[in-house]
Amino acid sequence: MRAFRLFYQELARLLRSRTTWLAALCMILSPLAGLTVYRPLYSTSSTAYITTTLGQYLANPALAGGLTGAVLFAVLTVWELDRVRRGGMDALADATVPPLTASLVRLMAILCAAALFQAVTMAVWLPYTAAAAGAVFDGRTYFLVYLLFMAAALPLAILFSSAMYQFTQRMDLSIALFAVFAGLSLTVWSEKWQLCWLNPCVWAISDDFSNDRLFRSVAYMRLTWLAALAGVWSLSYLCIRRYGKGLGGSFALNARRIYRPAVAAALLACAAIACLSQPFLDHSVNTDITGMGYFETLNSEGSAKLHVQVRPDSAAGRVEGTLLCSISTETPQEREITFAVNPGYEIGAVRANGQAVPFTVAGEHIQNNDLLSVSIPAAMEIELEIEYGGFPTEWNLVESLQGDCEISGQYMRLENSVLAPVPLNIWGLEEIVDIVLPSGIIPIPFGTEEAHLLEENSGTALWRIEASSANMCLYAGDYIREDIETAGICIEFYYARKHQPIMEAAGAADAIKAVVEYCAGHYGPLSFYGGESLKLIQSRVSSGGYAVPGASLLNEIDFTAQNLSNREKGGSAAEIMIHETVHQWWGLGRMFDVSDPLDPWSAEGLTTYTTYRIVKELCGEETAQANFVRRWQNTVAGYYDNFYVRCPEYLNVLPESFQENIAISLAGVRHYNEMPLKLLKAERLVGGEEAMDRILSDLFGQELDWTYPYLTYQNFLDACGLTEADLELTEEDVYAG
Repeated sequence: MRAFRLFYQELARLLRSRTTWLAALCMILSPLAGLTVYRPLYSTSSTAYITTTLGQYLANPALAGGLTGAVLFAVLTVWELDRVRRGGMDALADATVPPLTASLVRLMAILCAAALFQAVTMAVWLPYTAAAAGAVFDGRTYFLVYLLFMAAALPLAILFSSAMYQFTQRMDLSIALFAVFAGLSLTVWSEKWQLCWLNPCVWAISDDFSNDRLFRSVAYMRLTWLAALAGVWSLSYLCIRRYGKGLGGSFALNARRIYRPAVAAALLACAAIACLSQPFLDHSVNTDITGMGYFETLNSEGSAKLHVQVRPDSAAGRVEGTLLCSISTETPQEREITFAVNPGYEIGAVRANGQAVPFTVAGEHIQNNDLLSVSIPAAMEIELEIEYGGFPTEWNLVESLQGDCEISGQYMRLENSVLAPVPLNIWGLEEIVDIVLPSGIIPIPFGTEEAHLLEENSGTALWRIEASSANMCLYAGDYIREDIETAGICIEFYYARKHQPIMEAAGAADAIKAVVEYCAGHYGPLSFYGGESLKLIQSRVSSGGYAVPGASLLNEIDFTAQNLSNREKGGSAAEIMIHETVHQWWGLGRMFDVSDPLDPWSAEGLTTYTTYRIVKELCGEETAQANFVRRWQNTVAGYYDNFYVRCPEYLNVLPESFQENIAISLAGVRHYNEMPLKLLKAERLVGGEEAMDRILSDLFGQELDWTYPYLTYQNFLDACGLTEADLELTEEDVYAG
């Protein structure tokens, strides 16, 4: 009871301290930094800061608040722990309250104060975030972001700084050690999701769909560090000086009660186990990105029909399922059938014709897949049944981009072996997938296949998908579908229900129709048309888009309200919608090497030029000139007047970080403004728009070298019969009009 009374007294004293309130005020204001100077989330544009709406107005402020709050409370902790020593009252205080009790009371009081001011911070910023985010605001996401990104950093900082003070008994050294610890998180460990304790690896969060996978990852990292730092603090607790003894003598004295070191050891052991057995990424050290390791010893034999019964658990982010594989062969013999499985899945019962058969899992992960080998008996007809399930992992080579493997009540991304084990040495596959989804979630096979509703139950729906091959990709979410008939095909346009106001305001359906009619007529149809139809699917925010016959992904981040106001891509939201859709031709239909972001030849240049041509055809030359050509010229004129462009020798003497930032900002100008002007000049030199269209059509349709399947600047120059020198911009090109 005395400890509780001391806790309340210490907390009351803290709340009367001006130093505490100064730290609290700075902490409450700290999310402002995330709106201005500290924006750790990735930007999709080099000319403006473009991320999702919730990323800009929620995640960045919360991450900035976590960084600032952690530093403030680390310093406050050391300041308060050193208060008695600074006043020369340590001997008297130790005689009044046992040092071990006082240490625990002070720690609990500081943690309680941090929680109190965190609650105030969340209450203060709630109205602003809700107003700024608008239709995409979600209360659950708001509280989880602030709790995981900001609040969870505070106890970690408090525990570490308190532990360092109890080890060293010096305020200056404790703060220096914390600075090193925080600096490691911000620099060396910043791309290591388990090590960046202060600034979690978050490259983007979704506006329109859920972020459960990302939240689980951050929570797991925070809890792992909480156990580790609680263990470190428990060790430092044993080092609290007593009876005038030094560190060693005090440790021996305090450790006499065996439960104290036992608690420290248990906490550190739990942290180590949690770190080593994390379920989010595969644990392979194999860096083979070719995947050839799968096929070195695999011989295809026999044919099969697959029937997959999948039951995603949207609450837990898990997948449970059964794979039924009907195998036919003309030469019955005992052999092994090999499957690619997600490393996070456990294989339950494996039966052939109703009898259990032996199987092995290799444990050598390649591209986030493991190899399951099943021994089947000699028979012409085999009914193989495999039960599988678990929490799917993601590839550890992209650990800083976690979140793709989302499984929730709002969105699911079930690709390849995440959906079901994929046979590797059987040919002639046909596949039927039966999947149970929450009601209101629409499944979309990524290809020419269609999903059919079989039955609805209370809160769930059973869907069936039939395919002519295995290795299916399936997306599911709260989608709206619009059918757009144009250029002889039907575009099935799927976008998030939460995004409907933005899509309607931007005229998304009209923009897609205009782009398809123009680009298909001038350059040719996309190679991934699925016959007479094409699915355009807005995906959850991801690190890139891709396409297969019959379907193509549209990255959510390209259609946020902020991106649709980026004047580098057009003069209105409708024009920017056209720009993003043109990337289906220049970017996906024809790829560009992005290994050198400073290279002006890019998908953005051709896309911006094509957008200008479409707007010119739809709205007239004056509108196109005002919204594109004059803006290109004004921007490029400023670019050529830039000091570092005129005097590059001065850029080379700057620190590398400054050089990189300046170069990236200038690269955006070259992509979106200089390159389109060069293309406009090329248009004049080759004989006009019709000649330019013929050249681009030939380039779009030509077969490229499979070893380097990119459209290069030299390809373009050769097709035009020009050289780089011919397209150098003159004053007349830049200042005309």
